Amino acid sequence: MTALRSIIFNILFYGLWTPLICISMAPCLLLPRGFTVWVADFYQDGTYYLEKYILNLTYEVRGLEYRPARDEPYLAACKHYSAYETLKLYPLFGDPTIVLKRELLSLPLFGWFLKKLDVIAIDRGNRETAMSSLISGAQHMKAARRPIVIFPQGTRVRVDATTQEKPYKGGIVKLYVATGLPIIPLATNSGLYWPRNSFWKKSGKVIFEFLPPIEPGLPGTDVIKILEEKIETASNRLVEEGRKALAG
Repeated sequence: MTALRSIIFNILFYGLWTPLICISMAPCLLLPRGFTVWVADFYQDGTYYLEKYILNLTYEVRGLEYRPARDEPYLAACKHYSAYETLKLYPLFGDPTIVLKRELLSLPLFGWFLKKLDVIAIDRGNRETAMSSLISGAQHMKAARRPIVIFPQGTRVRVDATTQEKPYKGGIVKLYVATGLPIIPLATNSGLYWPRNSFWKKSGKVIFEFLPPIEPGLPGTDVIKILEEKIETASNRLVEEGRKALAG
C-alpha cells in the first residue's frame, strides 16, 4: 500500500498539480506580488491535501509560543531533510523569504514564481558575491518585516547524517550579526517520511518544533554552536519519536 500511495502521489503532484498551477496561474506573474503570494499559499494548501488523502501524511507544529508575530522579522534556521519543509513555508511562516541558489530562478515558470515572491537568491559558485547578496537581501527583508528562512547546513541531509558529514555553515551567523535579528530554530523529523531524493514516501505525522530563540547580541562564534546543539538535539528526539510511531 505504501508503494502504491507513493506512485499515485508522485503522478498527481509532479505530473498534474505542480504543472497545472504553474501554467494556469502564470498570468498572476503580471499582477502585483500579492497575487503570487496567494498562488504560492494555494499551491501549498493543495499539496497538503494530496499528502493527506493520498499518502496519509499529515503534520503537527509544536512550540508556536516561540514563533514571533506575523509582522516581526526574524531568522528561521530550519533542519532540512527533504523538499517537504519547503512545501510548508507558508503554513509555518506566513509570508517568508527563503535563501536559495540562484539557478532555481532560471527554471521555466516555477523559477519565475520564485523570483516574483522576492526570494534571496545567491550564486554559490562565487563566495564573495554570494555573501554580499545574502546580507543585502536580508537587510531588505528585515525592512519589509518578513521572516527569513535559511537552512544552516546548506543542503538536504539524510536522517542519519552527522554534522561532521554535513556541518553547519557560517552564513546564518553572518546574517545574525548583520541584521541584529533573533534566530528561531526549527527542528523536524520530516526525513523519516519524505527522504531526500527518494521516490518513496511513508504515511504518518511529521513533527515541526519551534525552539526557544537565540536572541541578538551573542558572539558569532557561540551562535553556531548553540544553534547546532538546539536543532540537532531536538531533531534527533523527533526522529526517535517518529521511528517509534512507524514501528507501531
